[in-house]
Amino acid sequence: MVKVVVVGGGWAGCAAGLTAKKAGADVLVLERTDMFLGTGLVGGIMRNNGRFVATEESIAMGGNELFDATDETARHKNMEFPGHKHASLYDVAAIEPAVRRKLDEAGVKYKLQCRVKDVKMDGKKIVSVIDQDGNEYPGDVFVETSGTAGPQGNCLKYGNGCAMCIYRCPTFGPRIELATKCGVAEFKGKKADGSVGAMSGSCKLHKESLSESIVKELNSKGVAVIPIPQKLQKEGALESKACQQYALQEFKENVILLDTGHAKLMTPYYHLDTLRQIPGFENARFEDPYAGGIGNSMRYLALSPRDNYLKTKGVDNLFCGGEKAGLLVGHTEAIVTGSLAGNNAVRYAAKKDLKQIPASLAIGDAIAYVNEQMATEEGLTKKYTFSGSVYFKRMEELKLYTTDLNEIKKKVEEAGMTNFYNQSVV
Repeated sequence: MVKVVVVGGGWAGCAAGLTAKKAGADVLVLERTDMFLGTGLVGGIMRNNGRFVATEESIAMGGNELFDATDETARHKNMEFPGHKHASLYDVAAIEPAVRRKLDEAGVKYKLQCRVKDVKMDGKKIVSVIDQDGNEYPGDVFVETSGTAGPQGNCLKYGNGCAMCIYRCPTFGPRIELATKCGVAEFKGKKADGSVGAMSGSCKLHKESLSESIVKELNSKGVAVIPIPQKLQKEGALESKACQQYALQEFKENVILLDTGHAKLMTPYYHLDTLRQIPGFENARFEDPYAGGIGNSMRYLALSPRDNYLKTKGVDNLFCGGEKAGLLVGHTEAIVTGSLAGNNAVRYAAKKDLKQIPASLAIGDAIAYVNEQMATEEGLTKKYTFSGSVYFKRMEELKLYTTDLNEIKKKVEEAGMTNFYNQSVV
C-alpha cells in the first residue's frame, strides 16, 4: 500500500490526510503541537464572498469533510459584515474535536506533539522524516503543510517580537522548513513597501471582558461594529496585515468584532491601553495572541516553489499545501490546496498521472494564478484569497463568483471533477 506522510496538522494537513486516505493510501499526519488546525483554532470565518464558491466546488469534488465540520460547529450562518457577504462563523472551541472526529472516521492515522526536525534523503527523494526524539517515519511520498509562520526569531526580526500566539513555538518547538532541509531554495512574501512577511490579520478578545451590550449584539447578530473616536484611530495597521481582504476603511474607523466563541477583533493588534479607552472595551483582554497589544505572528516567511499539481520543485516525492503553496490567505484556501496535494501525492506514488484542477473552476484558477504571480516582484507583495482584495476581483471579472449552487455543481461536472476525491487511485 502507498504510504503518505503529512508534515503539519493544520487545515491543509488535515485535508491532505483525508484525500490521500480516500485515494487508497495508508496515511500518517505528524503535528508538532497537541491540537490540530493551527491558526484554525483562532480563525472562524468561512464562506464569505468567493470562499462560498471554493467551498461548494470542493464539496462537489468530494472534498467535503472539513467543510462539514465547520458547518456543524457554526455559531452564525449567512451573515454579513463590512465588505463581506453570506459568511459563516464556526465555534473555535468546538472545531478541533470535530475535525479530529473526521480524521478518525476516515481512518487517518496521526501523531501529535511530534515535531519533525530533519529528513533523510536518497538523492532528490525523501526516504523518511525524523522527529525531535530521533524517531523515523518512512514514506513513499510526503506532503508539507507546516505553514510559514514562526519560530520566535522570525517574529522578532520581521515583526514586534513573540506575541505568544496560538502557534506556541516556546512550548512545542519551532517549525522547520522541510523543503529547505531537502536543499530547496524557498522564498519569502513581502509587504507593499518591500519589507518581508506579513502580520496575522486578527486577534481574539475574551468575549466576557467586553460590555454587556457588545456581548449581546455579538451573540445575536454575530457581528458588532463600534466606532473608534478619531483621536484613537491608528495609522498603518491595515497595511501590515496578511488578510488584505479586510484592509478596508471601515476596519480603520471602527472596531469590528465577529462572534467565533471569542470576540474576533479584525486587526493585527491593538494597544491595550488605547483599546480600553473605547466605550465598551474598558475591561478588554486578549485571548490570542496574549500580547495582542503589541503585535501578532509573522507569516509568509517560507514559501515553496511548486507547480500547479502542488508538487514541490526540486524534490522528487514532496508536495505542499496551505501557506507553503504560496501567498494564499485563509482556511478555505488551505483546505482546497491541501486536498489536491494529498490526492496528487498518492497519484505520484502509484505512478499515475497527476491532476491539475481546471482553470474553469475558481480553485484551479487560483492555484495557477497565484503561482504565476509569485514569479514576479510585484506579485510577491500581494496576498490572495477567495474572499476579497486582488483575487476576489479576478473571480468577479472571470465570472467565477456566484452563489447559485446548481451553477457551481454544473461547472464542476463540466470540468470532469465531480466526486474526484472520492475515487480510489490505488
